Amino acid sequence: MKQAVVQVSPRVRRRVRIEEHIMRTFLFLCALLGIATTFAIVFILVSESLGFFKRVSLVEFLTGTQWAPLFRPQAFGVLPLVMGTLLTTLIAMAVAAPVGLIVAVYLSEYASPRVRRTVKPILEVLAGIPTVVYGYFALTFVTPLLQRFIPGLEGFNALSAGLVMGLMILPTVASLSEDALYAVPNSLRYASLALGATRLQTAWGVVVPAAMSGISASFLLGISRAVGETMIVAIAAGQQPNFTVNPLRAVETMTTYIVQIAMGDVPHGTLEYSTIFAVGLLLFVITLGLNLISEAFRARYKEAKL
Repeated sequence: MKQAVVQVSPRVRRRVRIEEHIMRTFLFLCALLGIATTFAIVFILVSESLGFFKRVSLVEFLTGTQWAPLFRPQAFGVLPLVMGTLLTTLIAMAVAAPVGLIVAVYLSEYASPRVRRTVKPILEVLAGIPTVVYGYFALTFVTPLLQRFIPGLEGFNALSAGLVMGLMILPTVASLSEDALYAVPNSLRYASLALGATRLQTAWGVVVPAAMSGISASFLLGISRAVGETMIVAIAAGQQPNFTVNPLRAVETMTTYIVQIAMGDVPHGTLEYSTIFAVGLLLFVITLGLNLISEAFRARYKEAKL
């Protein structure tokens, strides 16, 4: 049987080529816009920070333990802000990492498909709650609750802010970890069960190690989000740049300081105003490093999967 050959006129082919060229150009411009925006942000941070570092030593900025750019005598040691950021991040990950991994193991290894389809969207609703709501939840509910058991807890503290931040990033850790666990080949599970291992031993001794690259990437992404969080720490952790590791005290993070100066009465172009760009540049470098490490883990996970 002869097959009919569809003849396409030169006019139609020319129109299709033009449409494809237009679409390809549009997609290229969209990609170029993202790249240009990134370079513009980096340029602004670096150019504005140069004026700050011409007047303040980089060594003093990175090693000083006193941060008081708005008072006399001025001090520009950023370590109190870095310590506040790390303290709240560690508390958040102490909540999100184990709980998120346990939830991921349950959804991947124990939950039925119906329960998985129901629980996972409900869990991800936490990611849609505005962070300002989390902040006031930490300030008005979590902090008074903790003060009943911890009398020395200050009204603004790193503990309640870190705990609530852990709840905020829990869906990120749980969802990405569950995807990594779910992608582990069933042959590994069957082999472990065939050798006499229990379901629990298989989950924690075989499946979790096999998905460790993806799980590690989810942890790093959670850390990146915690480092860049603003409203929770601005509302619940306070605005006191204390160089401390005590979670019961008030602290100030890098993002909180940027919000404080940006919303305040600091004149534009002054040394005090330029501190937000120096702090923002340091925050950008930290977040970029965490994202690069996360991408390296994800790339390794994809290679292992292939």
